[in-house]
Amino acid sequence: MALTHFDAKGDAHMVDVSDKPVTDRIAVAEGHVKMAPDTYAMIADGRAKKGDVLGVARLAGIMGAKKTPDLIPLCHPLPVTKVALELTLDPDLPGVHIQATVKTAGQTGVEMEALTAVSTAALTVYDMVKAVDKAMEIGGLRVLLKDGGKSGRYEA
Repeated sequence: MALTHFDAKGDAHMVDVSDKPVTDRIAVAEGHVKMAPDTYAMIADGRAKKGDVLGVARLAGIMGAKKTPDLIPLCHPLPVTKVALELTLDPDLPGVHIQATVKTAGQTGVEMEALTAVSTAALTVYDMVKAVDKAMEIGGLRVLLKDGGKSGRYEA
């Protein structure tokens, strides 16, 4: 299988999607922020000095999805029709599990938007509580689902 972001000379280029039909597309991605038990308790109890950690991270994730083509050089700007983030406290990590769902009707998929949403939300969690826990780990970033377009459905 050829990589579509490189031309015959091996130079990076934006893929031409002008001949592709507009179809409904969806992508779901996930990731997590693992932290110390005391940091987890602080977030769960709403004691973070910077405010509502999960609420701010949710908004940051939405903004991140919308800014994806500004951050990833070869991503197409897309008319994103839905961005939803679920941030769930997980005592088993301990930490925050993050899942993003992104939808569009377009000529290319929204996997990068979903991954960027999760990444931005995770970085925001880190930023909001780094004063008390610099050892937090961000991980597990992956696409869970992608559907629509020529390549069809993918589920992890």
